[in-house]
Amino acid sequence: MNSEARRRISLDDFRHEALSETSSTNSECLARARAGDRGLLWVTAEKQTGGRGRRGRPWVSERGNLYASLLLIDPAPMERLGSLPLAIAVAVHQAVRQVLPHTAERLEVKWPNDILIGRKKTCGILVEAEALPDGRQALVIGIGINVAFMPDNPLYPVTCLREQGSFASPEEVFAHLFASMAEVLEAWDRGRGVREITERWRQVACGIGEKITVNLPDRSISGHFAGIDVNGLLMLDTGAGRMMTIAAGDVFFG
Repeated sequence: MNSEARRRISLDDFRHEALSETSSTNSECLARARAGDRGLLWVTAEKQTGGRGRRGRPWVSERGNLYASLLLIDPAPMERLGSLPLAIAVAVHQAVRQVLPHTAERLEVKWPNDILIGRKKTCGILVEAEALPDGRQALVIGIGINVAFMPDNPLYPVTCLREQGSFASPEEVFAHLFASMAEVLEAWDRGRGVREITERWRQVACGIGEKITVNLPDRSISGHFAGIDVNGLLMLDTGAGRMMTIAAGDVFFG
């Protein structure tokens, strides 16, 4: 069977291992990958002792929140992986929406995959990849959702589901995430469903048309958020008809 032939996935293809405590669910998934795991494995933990965020930032991981990582093996050809963060965001947004009361503030996605409630961050997502000795590519999606409490974060305003009127447990939130991720990854279809995913992402996007600053590793650029292109890259209108596409960066509004 050609590796690019359509391989449908369903809930039954995913496995879940729940841990009481671990250094990092992402690290646990990568260790399983090195040991030959076939992927589609969720690892959750009640507490992480060495959780990490993007660019090596620490991620506070006390009990009461959701810490989950999904291991994928060879999820798509390299040229199609760029749209995966959008698919992840759509899945997480879908899961969180299921447990929020109607009285909660607006639930949105900030490019590429921050989940905001009332413009406050409630979820961190870290995607890590590793080439395995046997030639396979391991990719881990780490998701931390502020369920019962929120860490101090000087970079962004933060919130948690409890503050928004939700009394869902981490286990209940994960049950919704387990289902929504399977559905969205099926729609993403190894990157071939990028048009559907980008359309779904736009429907829940935060700040299109607003002034933003994008912090890159070497500089900051300001302009107006013009949306995303067909591949999910941020389109920044820097003025005078100049449109810039950005693949990765930290976005700040205003």
